[in-house]
Amino acid sequence: MLKSVSGLSVPLPALTELQSEYLRQATELWNRSMNFGSPNGAEGEPAPKIGDRRFAAPEWQADPASSFGAQMYLLNARTLLKLADAVQGDDKPRQRLRYAVQQWVAAASPANFLATNPEALKKAVTSQGESLKDGLARLVSDLRQGHLSQTDETLFEVGRNVATTEGHVVFENDLFQLLDYKPLTAKVHERPLLMVPPCINKFYILDLQPANSLIRYAVEQGHRVFVVSWRNADQSMAHMGWDDYIEEGAIRAIDLVQEITGSDTINTLGFCIGGTILATALAVLAHRGRQPAESMTLLTAFLDFTDTGVLDLFIDEAMVKMRELTIGAESPTQGGLLKGQELASTFSSLRPNDLVWNYVVGNYLKGETPPAFDLLYWNSDSTNLPGPMYCWYLRHTYLENNLVKPGKAVVCGAPVDLGTIDLPVYVYGSREDHIVPWDAAYRNLAALSGNKGQTRFVLGASGHIAGVINPPASKKRSHWVGANGKAPATADAWLERATEHPGSWWPDWAAWLKRHAGAQVAAPKRPGSRDFPPIEAAPGRYVKQKA
Repeated sequence: MLKSVSGLSVPLPALTELQSEYLRQATELWNRSMNFGSPNGAEGEPAPKIGDRRFAAPEWQADPASSFGAQMYLLNARTLLKLADAVQGDDKPRQRLRYAVQQWVAAASPANFLATNPEALKKAVTSQGESLKDGLARLVSDLRQGHLSQTDETLFEVGRNVATTEGHVVFENDLFQLLDYKPLTAKVHERPLLMVPPCINKFYILDLQPANSLIRYAVEQGHRVFVVSWRNADQSMAHMGWDDYIEEGAIRAIDLVQEITGSDTINTLGFCIGGTILATALAVLAHRGRQPAESMTLLTAFLDFTDTGVLDLFIDEAMVKMRELTIGAESPTQGGLLKGQELASTFSSLRPNDLVWNYVVGNYLKGETPPAFDLLYWNSDSTNLPGPMYCWYLRHTYLENNLVKPGKAVVCGAPVDLGTIDLPVYVYGSREDHIVPWDAAYRNLAALSGNKGQTRFVLGASGHIAGVINPPASKKRSHWVGANGKAPATADAWLERATEHPGSWWPDWAAWLKRHAGAQVAAPKRPGSRDFPPIEAAPGRYVKQKA
């Protein structure tokens, strides 16, 4: 690490220009602050405004020292980030340097400290210290629970007001529970739909509340929906690897849905790493001479890990090897656990102002209760992962990108070739996704070369989660649909020909899925089957296990 950083440098002309520009802006800011005595200043200029929502409260504008401090901070932040961008050297060390600067800049904001936050100080005075008392109580509570509260978690309960779509658990093993949802229509399509959610989070991101539940929406469209609810890994699962998640997870779920419904083929959906697991499972089955899926939907999922965006800066050979030797199959205990809070902290650090310091200020300095938000409640409900599974995933995807190299990755004894998956595919990407960049999602089309052009790519607005969970009734955001014909080679070329449509992408997906769902038949009167009777009501025990 030190050796790679030592190879970085800033060209002298760029450094000189940055210094000159910094001095010019600092001098201008100082001169303006000296005229801050009246609304129009001594020379008729308006009082300087602070163009950052962290300093939007009137207390920042009213106090000259706070206003100057905030604007000086913003100038320093801009300059440091420009300096990081001007660094020359190897790409990954440059990315890591910029990330470190970004973290420091976010942490150094004067809004984050009581002594330099006039809004928090005023509240402390007007509340006669109650805000500080409440803030300290929230800090102690968060330390006890082991994570920063992003919402009022007392207002939500899994199975009571999130994950409430009616259904039953009809199978369980050491790895997952299979949920069978109650039909909401008199008839259902003959081919069921199996959803494979991410195992690094809990499945109910797809079933937050009735108004924004993709699971409920699919049921309303006349599909018999089954969902994998992954178990929150504990020490008894510390030895499990990627093969277990494929064989005893995704493949077992596919077999169960076929057996329960009696359908020769089923429709499938994978979200995030659930999409990677699903595609791997279908490739393994193809090697065995089976094509059980009629279609596959991939939502913000990686198959081709050529460009993994900002997450790439965390991963190199040394990091992966360290994980393998501590929690992987090569460790002294032949396994361990990746704690869910570690993953959650990593993802939050990608947006530190929005997902970390915003809540530090509100919760602790102002003593405020964060607003109720179902998505952020789910985001805080972290999950552990078995170390060997996590290490295999890191090495063979993010580090070596083996899944798109035919035969390179061997899973469950089968050389994986994604090109052998022969079925229609619906691929969705989110335009502002910082976890699965949308152009990386687009490369899934090329990775699935065996689908004979039966692909549809749709691009949604917003990010990794908010772009996916965008129900039609909300009438928010928009989505882009490509022109008919063969998909262009690059994502940018696709976007040039794409047409923007207002609102949710869900109806587009529903229309596409209907074409692959078969004829309608009478909805089943009972969940499961004779061999797989209900075990308990959805959402089941597994999703309620805490990390």
